[in-house]
Amino acid sequence: MADHAMTAGLRQVAWVTGASRGIGYALACALAEDGWVVAASARNAAELDVLAAECAAFLGEVRPYPLDITDAEAAAAIVPIIEAEVGDIALAILNAGTHEPVDGRALSVGPFRRLMETNYMGSVNCLVPVAERCVARGAGRIAIVSSLAGYRGLPTASAYGASKAALINMCEALRPELEAAGVVLSVITPGFVRTPLTDRNPFPMPFLIDADVAALRILRGVAGNRFEITCPRRFAFLMKLVRILPYELFFLLTRRVRPTRADDN
Repeated sequence: MADHAMTAGLRQVAWVTGASRGIGYALACALAEDGWVVAASARNAAELDVLAAECAAFLGEVRPYPLDITDAEAAAAIVPIIEAEVGDIALAILNAGTHEPVDGRALSVGPFRRLMETNYMGSVNCLVPVAERCVARGAGRIAIVSSLAGYRGLPTASAYGASKAALINMCEALRPELEAAGVVLSVITPGFVRTPLTDRNPFPMPFLIDADVAALRILRGVAGNRFEITCPRRFAFLMKLVRILPYELFFLLTRRVRPTRADDN
């Protein structure tokens, strides 16, 4: 991944959350191959050990740091541990998150609470301690993984999309403030990427790309200090068009793609 390198030959430390699977796994591997020392976090310690062993054999150095991002105290505690054991975090990619579909005709509080706690507050729990240290040093890059689903309200994604929209809004607000302190903040808005989560989707996924392809495009965007990093670009372009549609046209579109149930007939 030499054409995406951000190290200029220096040994630097990257922290990747949600690193045991999917995009996070691919990001950890790509960074390790590029010469970064990767502190990899996820809830599943065994899967992190597999990642570390595979990278050690073929790519580079990955060190496992198990973490449940919904535990704010644990997230605050792990950042100084990483920096004491490995070095200052030059790049943090806060990728961990999950998805639950919601049917508006059978609403419950649970999915909304869980997804906001994991996707939004989980990212905030990790952002606060790493941003504090980056601001103190006057340097660093932080990238937060949102989703193209955060652009507009899509069928079955009322809970997921709301959590991802919150991340986009937060990053827009923080970008100039952190920039003034020497810290670059980016938001990553992927579309459909082949991961264990998207493997559950019972519908066709337009412009589906593999996780390793997404990882390289993400790291290229991070290296260029871009604010919004999207992939795949064609899908992102279409979603940006959908974002500016008037409601009459927007709802005409989403009514056509909403899921059906047996009792609809």
